[in-house]
Amino acid sequence: MDPTETRPVSILLVEDDRIDAKAFLRAMEQVRISNPVTVAKDGVEAWEILTGEGYEEPFTRPNIIILDINMPRMTGIELLRKIRADEKLQDSIVFVLTTSNDDQDKIDAFNLNVAGYMLKSDMGNSFVRAVELVHKYWRVVEFPVDKKDTVRAA
Repeated sequence: MDPTETRPVSILLVEDDRIDAKAFLRAMEQVRISNPVTVAKDGVEAWEILTGEGYEEPFTRPNIIILDINMPRMTGIELLRKIRADEKLQDSIVFVLTTSNDDQDKIDAFNLNVAGYMLKSDMGNSFVRAVELVHKYWRVVEFPVDKKDTVRAA
């Protein structure tokens, strides 16, 4: 890839509730964001996608991870710990989008350097606001550019 070219930011949505996943994708359309979105149904599947286990290659970077907390097999906090412990993934940008208003979940998430913690309080509006926040974050924040990659906002 020519260093002057850009490619879209890949988004990994880790969400076990199909209705919430559809609401997030609908909000992406509503806000007119066309970045590629991959959906993982839980932390185990997300880890496999991120590392390339069982896939031809790992998830495309640069990326943003949108993570639910309460999931089967591997919770969002457990996945976040694995991401932060992995040398290749530790700098991933992670937002939490969850129903958990538990203070300990918030503390754990921020101690693991999430970019933001958002509550799913109102299906439609919460998802639109979350998508708009993530979109604005990516457009405003300056990131170092790897010689191999150039980052382009949605």
